[in-house]
Amino acid sequence: MTDVDVPGLDAAGLARWLAREHPDLAGEGPLRAALIDGGRSNLTYRIDGAKAPLVLRRPPLGHALPTAHDMRREHRVISALKGTVPVPATVDVVDDTEAGEVTGTVFFVMEHVDGQVLDHPDRNADWTPAGLHRLGIEVAEILADLHAAEPEPLGLGGFGRPDGYLARQMRTWRRQLDASRSRETPALDALGGRLAAAVPASGRSGIVHGDYRLDNMLVAGPPAAPRVAAVLDWEMATLGDPLVDLGMLGMYWHIRELPGGERAAGPIVPGAGYPGFDEVADAYAHRAGTPVPDLRWYRAFACYKLAVILEGVHYRYTRGQTVGEGFDAIGALVAPLAEEGLWISDRTR
Repeated sequence: MTDVDVPGLDAAGLARWLAREHPDLAGEGPLRAALIDGGRSNLTYRIDGAKAPLVLRRPPLGHALPTAHDMRREHRVISALKGTVPVPATVDVVDDTEAGEVTGTVFFVMEHVDGQVLDHPDRNADWTPAGLHRLGIEVAEILADLHAAEPEPLGLGGFGRPDGYLARQMRTWRRQLDASRSRETPALDALGGRLAAAVPASGRSGIVHGDYRLDNMLVAGPPAAPRVAAVLDWEMATLGDPLVDLGMLGMYWHIRELPGGERAAGPIVPGAGYPGFDEVADAYAHRAGTPVPDLRWYRAFACYKLAVILEGVHYRYTRGQTVGEGFDAIGALVAPLAEEGLWISDRTR
């Protein structure tokens, strides 16, 4: 943590903005900003020197796809869900594109939540296997609670268009891939074609997180009783088919088993104590009060979506438009994810 600016954020400008717009939060001295490692999309900074620690989110530097980094939407959904599922308290959202005082983009500020991000198996050491097993069940239960929430009373009635959601998702991620092409991706293209030709009919709609996984949460608590302190990274949230979130969770539950999967964030490995994904799905079904249908399409779609996201990160890395470490090898996971999706969606096996 230093007093100097970090890429993408003017700490002195943020101090001026905070003193002007939220004087109750402004501190006596300069603000100190540090980029929080782990993000591969929007940039996240911890801010110290205010009355309490804060967090600022802004879009990535450089190549930003038009629909992928909407700060206003992320701020809106986090604000709306306070009290429904564990999320940070928001402070404000600001369009700084003209003034260029802080980031030169739309950004938002929220309160800091104490906890750890479990982004590697080494992080499991602070908790017992029984505690991690219960944590895995809680992850499923929180997801069921999210999907059970009615959007309209929360002020999210117009947050998305549930009708045709899955077909629209396929078109969206195909466009994202086309906008980030820098090399041939035959397996990924084949997976996209297979999924587009077999889009299932959705059942009920609900609030969809869009990137629901354990390492997008803050975990706190004693060794035998870890708990989810906050669910983070709501940038892809919308209204749609909730099974997309369950499919995404299933993909991440096993991602470290893929070739090159050790490069992926996540703590879930055999022997740590976490429940198997079948038990996670059962816990979701029990909490939701409804059985879980065949998830093969949804888990294959999760592979496709993440592969497209990583291909976009690879595109930005090759053009020197990423900030932080770990981007050099991220593109190597694209092909294994596509192959996994093809295997999952193969109806002949």
